[in-house]
Amino acid sequence: MERLTRRKVMIGGGVGVGLVVAWGVWPRAYRANLAVAPGETGFGGWLKIGDDGHVTVAVPQLEHGQGVYTALPQIVADALGADWRTVGVEPAPLNPLYANPLALDDLLEGALSRLPAGFADTVARRGDLIVTGGSTSVRMFEEDCRIAGASARALLCRAAARRWGVDWRNCAVDNGFVTSAAQRLRFAELAAEAARERLPDPLPIGGEGSGRLSGQSLPRLDAPAKVDGSANFAGDIRLPDMVHAAIRQGPIGDATLTRVDRTAADRIRGVLAVVENPRWVAAVATTGWAAQRALDALAPRFTSSAPLIDSAAITRRLAAALDAPGETIAASGTIGTLLDGAGVVSADYRVGPGVHAALETTSATAAWRDGRLELWLPTAAPAAARAAAAQVAGLRETQVVIHPTLAGSSGATLDPLVAEQAALLAMQLKRPVALVWSRGETIAHDRFRPPAQARLRARLSANGAIAAWSAQIAAPSAGHALARRLLPGFTWALGTGDPYAVAGAQPPYRIPALAITHHPAALALPTGHLRGGMHGLTAFFTETFVDELAHVAGTEPLSYRIGMLGGEARLARCLTTVAALGGWNGGVAGSGQGIACHSLRGSHIAVLAEVETAGRPRVTRLVAAVDCGRMINPDLVLQQIEGGLIFGLAHAFGASTTISGGRTDVRGLAGLDLPRLADTPDIVVECIRSEAPPGGVAEIGVPAVAPAIANALHAATGIRRRDLPLRS
Repeated sequence: MERLTRRKVMIGGGVGVGLVVAWGVWPRAYRANLAVAPGETGFGGWLKIGDDGHVTVAVPQLEHGQGVYTALPQIVADALGADWRTVGVEPAPLNPLYANPLALDDLLEGALSRLPAGFADTVARRGDLIVTGGSTSVRMFEEDCRIAGASARALLCRAAARRWGVDWRNCAVDNGFVTSAAQRLRFAELAAEAARERLPDPLPIGGEGSGRLSGQSLPRLDAPAKVDGSANFAGDIRLPDMVHAAIRQGPIGDATLTRVDRTAADRIRGVLAVVENPRWVAAVATTGWAAQRALDALAPRFTSSAPLIDSAAITRRLAAALDAPGETIAASGTIGTLLDGAGVVSADYRVGPGVHAALETTSATAAWRDGRLELWLPTAAPAAARAAAAQVAGLRETQVVIHPTLAGSSGATLDPLVAEQAALLAMQLKRPVALVWSRGETIAHDRFRPPAQARLRARLSANGAIAAWSAQIAAPSAGHALARRLLPGFTWALGTGDPYAVAGAQPPYRIPALAITHHPAALALPTGHLRGGMHGLTAFFTETFVDELAHVAGTEPLSYRIGMLGGEARLARCLTTVAALGGWNGGVAGSGQGIACHSLRGSHIAVLAEVETAGRPRVTRLVAAVDCGRMINPDLVLQQIEGGLIFGLAHAFGASTTISGGRTDVRGLAGLDLPRLADTPDIVVECIRSEAPPGGVAEIGVPAVAPAIANALHAATGIRRRDLPLRS
């Protein structure tokens, strides 16, 4: 808040569109470009107030179910003193004002930390790095949203005070009104005049009438449209003269298209065109069904100059990488010879490629008209999508307009591939085109969570505590691949090691000597960020191994963890809370109970799982205790934790595929072994009250689930499972 000064406030605009007031911490070169409709007055890059009293908040983050279309408007409305019933939301335009350097740092897990202080922030803003990811939306934009709301509130109070002839500091706000004694005026009546006022210095962030909405479980702004079907996803876009396209890509790797049967495709009613590309072929028709039938009739054939990847090759390359020298990513103390000789506890773990398995298949709509290429798609990196589309279409980036839609998927939206394909089709056909990947295509060409192998070793001291710890993790450099997509011009700054590949592998426990090493594995497998990132793997390695060590030490697993947590009081409280809430019985043999914990993005969680093993293993109960700091909207937090637990359950038992001949063996949801309603356990979540700064929420529910289930299975059966999925 202290960073807001009069030097950083810019005023511009015109009478016809309302005066635009831009505030915040951004350089003077960046002006707000939020579109203002007739009857609206714009207040900077974050909000508009209409003549009818509506308040519209611009959100620069992708809404894919995490609730950002509610959380950020709630912060603005809270500082503004608005009536929540009048608040709406719209996607923000592309502008460095909305750059998210925190997402860059968190998604890459600090890979740019070796650069000079502030350099990553500069790169993010100058590169228009508007990114949704890393559970950063509230953590990155809470201050900007509060400043935006407080600034508009101060201007409205000044306008009202001028009318009434009173000191503006004696004015308050109350559910969309400015008040002073018995006098009150609606925001709508004051907006145009307020835009001509000057911001006070210093800006009062608090104020009477504000602060009433924060911490309240307000209704989601996106829910009504999703319930009645009026919400627009990419597949819902309909434009005049639009056609539909279905696409088929070659096997994973450098496969090249060699043959299609155009004659067979031409026999399909409604077919309009066949578009060939070295990597793919698309059938274009009057309907999506006709396009898919034509694609099947084309029977495309691909060839590859190199052997196609399969699961056996992935396993061999990971094993070879694990035996090769690695790069130390984190270390403390001196291991020396502590992990040599007898008495060392060792365990190897394996994880298969993870699949996003989102309900929405990959899709985008594109139109080339009036010298401008427009794209409608769910993208978590709109600037990267714009740059990629412009490059393949041979256009300047200023000729490309991105219209972000709601998303039914998450991490896969960081990849611009579908934007490139839709752009090429629109430019060639000279007609609006809706490109929708089939379910099989979406799985076959997913940006997979990296497969990995890990070798964990530890030596226990005489009292059973961990004296030395080593985690060697073989995995592809997925963080570097992600950086190449988001910031292709700055990969030189990444160095050789990839912190993303081992993110979350450093235990939260007090261990005198430890080392975390990454062993890069070159795999011809496209990788991407999946909810929780590599934390979903490394927490499985760490928390399962800690459970093994507790058994070796002859100590009850909960007490064993708490005894080593040291200064991690918040995580310890999560453990004791979940144990009390779930009726923890010590995880003794036959109990079917397991426990695990993890910290991520400033939040902490402990999960207790209970399983039944009669027949097919089944999770009957999941209990979670979460400390995510101060909560803007508790219901959103609860939804995200519950969703994360189910997501973690899915990846504990499935959501993975083997690969044969460059193609995934699973091509539909049925083969992913996803949990159904009948498989869903009883879920209990306790959110621990905290006044700490908000932590990330979207991902914290995922990592501790798989190890808690694995530990519960061991308690129930005596068999230690070290592979994910656990049913492998």
